[in-house]
Amino acid sequence: MRFDLSDEEWTAIAPHLPKQGRGPKRVDDRRVMNGIFYILRTGAPWRDLPDRYGPYTTVYNRYARWARRGVWRSIFEALAKQSDDSLFFVDSSIVKAHRAATGAKGGNWRRISAAHAEAARVKYTLLSMKMAVPAV
Repeated sequence: MRFDLSDEEWTAIAPHLPKQGRGPKRVDDRRVMNGIFYILRTGAPWRDLPDRYGPYTTVYNRYARWARRGVWRSIFEALAKQSDDSLFFVDSSIVKAHRAATGAKGGNWRRISAAHAEAARVKYTLLSMKMAVPAV
């Protein structure tokens, strides 16, 4: 499938996954990882996870549990050590944000921007200072 891990990717990740502990046998790690990557790549809600990845609750719970335990960070760090090209930065000046990301609540963004500019404009009046001369 389009979002599933290739055999090469899976062999790189599999050794870094937590070992099976006591209790019931864990659901297939590769299938769950494919489900997690499907959600992360598509941005779909967990409830919209296709059935081929299993129940969305299982996939989400594994994702959240591993995040709390630091499994994702350790996988990332281990894979980064294996790659010569692991150090890349994304400059935020090239990342485009949707206009809804400004935090404004509804309305025309140009009108809102104009209102912000008007409010930020320095406003002052010149006062003529008259010096009072004391009567002698």
